[in-house]
Amino acid sequence: MQNRELEGRVALVTGASRNIGRAIAVDLGRGGARVLVHAHRDGDAAEETARLVREAGGEAAVALGDLADPAVPARIVEAAISAFGGLDILVANAAIRPEGTIESLAYEDWRAVMALCLDSVFLLAKAALPALKASDQAAIVSIGGLTGHSGASGRVHVISAKAALAGLTKALAHDLGPDGITVNTVAPGLIETQRSGAEPAHHASRTNVLGRRGSPEEVASAVRMLAGPSMRYVTGQTLHVNGGALMV
Repeated sequence: MQNRELEGRVALVTGASRNIGRAIAVDLGRGGARVLVHAHRDGDAAEETARLVREAGGEAAVALGDLADPAVPARIVEAAISAFGGLDILVANAAIRPEGTIESLAYEDWRAVMALCLDSVFLLAKAALPALKASDQAAIVSIGGLTGHSGASGRVHVISAKAALAGLTKALAHDLGPDGITVNTVAPGLIETQRSGAEPAHHASRTNVLGRRGSPEEVASAVRMLAGPSMRYVTGQTLHVNGGALMV
């Protein structure tokens, strides 16, 4: 019999139109959650994710918006609450990962990455707090990255933002622990995804002890676990899903 440990729970997954975000939304739906599928602008892809969530056994609705705009995170949170009557699980997955040396980066490039990869997580969590505090099993899970811990060349803005997520996770875990809200980060390594641009240069030198890339579904399993009722004593942690590329 399929495990429905998230039955009745409401989840918001940002950046869920494809790849890791889509896999997370579908797996949460498989667990019984009602999922608000967020995407920046690709409504067709978001609707396809919603269809897959329903096919997996969950309920789904869609909301679009640019989370780099400080006014949008609160609107997306409100869309989840309006669609399903509350919010128990916030998964902050939306990100951009451009490359460029520090010599080539303008301050605007730096701010664009920070706005989406870091600032939006703070704004989403802040907007979601009233609903999360009303839940008896609230969880925030952000999606970090291997290079935020190992480093890499040509990504100073991305690596800084992803490293900061680990700090934000610890800070929020301290602040929200008294309310029973767990806060964790999942940091994927090399994952087999569909890319719209060229393969990042640093991938050529990455190896791990398992000798393969991970799948979006393997990352999604870690998120579902941290969002579920069996992990209520785990908070402030970064869970690495990287095939042994980095062991901490």
